[in-house]
Amino acid sequence: MKTRFEVCPAADLGPGERTIADLDGLSVGVFNVDGDYHALKNDCPHQRAPLCEGSLTGLTTADSPGEFEYERDGEIVRCPWHGWEFEVTTGESVFNPHRVKAKTFETSVEDSDDPETVETSEPASAKAGRLDFSTGTTADDADTEEKATTEDDRYGVALAGEEPPVDTYDVDVEEGVVVVYL
Repeated sequence: MKTRFEVCPAADLGPGERTIADLDGLSVGVFNVDGDYHALKNDCPHQRAPLCEGSLTGLTTADSPGEFEYERDGEIVRCPWHGWEFEVTTGESVFNPHRVKAKTFETSVEDSDDPETVETSEPASAKAGRLDFSTGTTADDADTEEKATTEDDRYGVALAGEEPPVDTYDVDVEEGVVVVYL
């Protein structure tokens, strides 16, 4: 029977992000690839390097000389020691997928056994420096007594209107926690 481990609230692990957790003495990297969660053992099969600490990248492919395409951005993890690359979604190596593979684990998003886990859906570090367009202040400003009197003073230019000066869109945030089964 597999053991269930709650890793983090799903809202804390956005697309393109990862977290590394110690699950009963086993280091596991959990990745969000376009809203799907995947878990890899944090252990490169080459020489036991901390695989999940490597850079997340994609693949450069070519159908003919001089023509290339960059694909699958954020789906490949590169070992920090020797550069071996593995697919985050399957654990297969890029160079020899039939013989070399990193260990993967089943993941899902489920309701938490501990409701307090979900309530902490955004760490303070994620809020730090975030601009509140309605007030012209950041989360950091709440801790300071000294605040700029106008947006002109604060930013050197006035923001027009009540809306943020960028395109925004609604996103569905996963409720629940990311769960890994070992």
